[in-house]
Amino acid sequence: MFTVRTSLLCLSQALKANMMQERTTSACLVYRNSHKLASIQEISKLSEKKLNSIIFPFKDLERYLAKNVNKMNFQMFAPSFEDIGNAERFFTPSSKHYIDYFTSAVRIDHAPATAQPEVCFIGRSNVGKSSLIKSLFSLAPGIEVRVSKSPGHTKKMNFFKVGKAFTVVDMPGYGYRAPSDFVEMVEIYLQARQNLKRTFLLLDGSIGIQVADQIAIEMCEEFGIPYVLVLTKIDRPQQGNLLKIILGVQEVIEKQTLRCFPQLFLVSSLNYSGIHLLRCFIAHVTGNLQINEHNSISSSS
Repeated sequence: MFTVRTSLLCLSQALKANMMQERTTSACLVYRNSHKLASIQEISKLSEKKLNSIIFPFKDLERYLAKNVNKMNFQMFAPSFEDIGNAERFFTPSSKHYIDYFTSAVRIDHAPATAQPEVCFIGRSNVGKSSLIKSLFSLAPGIEVRVSKSPGHTKKMNFFKVGKAFTVVDMPGYGYRAPSDFVEMVEIYLQARQNLKRTFLLLDGSIGIQVADQIAIEMCEEFGIPYVLVLTKIDRPQQGNLLKIILGVQEVIEKQTLRCFPQLFLVSSLNYSGIHLLRCFIAHVTGNLQINEHNSISSSS
């Protein structure tokens, strides 16, 4: 069985030197000004160009691609506005659809026994995992997703129940300040959780794939679980640097993976870029939303 124990522990010191503190103050200001972008109803009032760039962040970069670059994998999942609106309902609480933090667990035998579909988010400490989950649940203001000033805050598996539709799990970060029992907690969960439908592996859009991320990718491949790569913090790098990182990650997906979804998802928790698309994908892979493939945004724009 593949284990990340030795490799991740050895990387801890190296990763520590590369850590960047979250820009908490500026993030709070942007959240305050950008909450209106959380809803498809609100962003539908924007211009078509701005609307498409928020839902499909890659559209802003597409024109810089060389003509010989295959664009197909960048837009495999292209739901319609109707699909995205339907998906948003799962992330909007109501009297009959309760969304909230459910419980935490430090071992798999402490995890709640539930039959409903589950998705989990894993990634290197300080990759913006909790911030992303907070953005996904931004239409449920009562939900508590703790975003810490210090990296490595999440030490447990935190479960968020989305009505009777699905459960979202926030996993501890690997690498810098990872819990001492990270391997026992995360590896066993990924292998044993029968209702786990998709694992979202987050990468920092400022720096791309690091050695610890490569180990995590190899772990998912070895376990044979379906997973998705998500590039966070895409608002930070310059467009040229971002495109270089995107192409590098896409090359890894195409050449080094078998179980990874072919499309890389781009997100920013600050300006909600890619958040609506990711919500729709989650609703789809958990079996709650059937996508209308004949009326996609990409085919109509």
